[in-house]
Amino acid sequence: MEKSLWLRILLQQLTVNCKPGYSGVKLLTIQHTVKTMLTVHHLNNSRSQRILWLLEELGVEYKIKFYARDAKTQLAPDELKKIHPLGKSPVVTDGSEVLAESGAIIDYLGYKYGYGEWVPRRNSKKYKPYMYWLHYAEGSLMPPLLLKLVFDKVKSAKVPFFIKPVTHGIANKVMDSFVTPNIKNHFAFVEQHLSENTYFAGDEITGADIQMSFPLEASVAKGAITAVSHPHIYQYVDDFQAREAYKAALAKGGEYDYSI
Repeated sequence: MEKSLWLRILLQQLTVNCKPGYSGVKLLTIQHTVKTMLTVHHLNNSRSQRILWLLEELGVEYKIKFYARDAKTQLAPDELKKIHPLGKSPVVTDGSEVLAESGAIIDYLGYKYGYGEWVPRRNSKKYKPYMYWLHYAEGSLMPPLLLKLVFDKVKSAKVPFFIKPVTHGIANKVMDSFVTPNIKNHFAFVEQHLSENTYFAGDEITGADIQMSFPLEASVAKGAITAVSHPHIYQYVDDFQAREAYKAALAKGGEYDYSI
């Protein structure tokens, strides 16, 4: 007999045998007992660290499958492509589900295991800001930060001395005219929001804060954000890194350069 069919029969029997008013609670307990444990496919120094943090906040049991970056290229190993074709992290497997992209994973985990706390209900006033910041982190904030990383590498790359002025000139031109002004604009925008709100969706932490954590703490760790330049962002990062769940995830996740 197929496992899924066996489980359906078992749950049907439990529904029949449970007393009225209690079947939902008992079914929930059974379902959580028989399901497959979550696995986080975790790459060192990556966005997957924030997924570990969320799971610690949710109190969900999970396993970690560790992957190490290539020492020279800093890319993820090809082994990750066996889990997801793009070979990126984070990837989470939950039974037969294979989930990629941080925002999608956070929304899925928060909705399934957060019981309305980490993903606001659609009819609540927190839902729109939750959705906005959940997508803003990777859609708007991360692109100029990644461009800065790329052009910093271009400037530091070993090239023949007669080519270096060319590569430096191109990198500086793009940085000065596009990348740096965009980063300043985004940091000012986030700083203003956090000067008026405790968290990104209001007065309570949500999955949007998990998503926003990576670009902000990475910027703090690299010195792009300081207590003087952006005091509200700096304090926000300091506060969430002091949470017990964050520290527990950090202890389990291994190498991570962005904790201050």
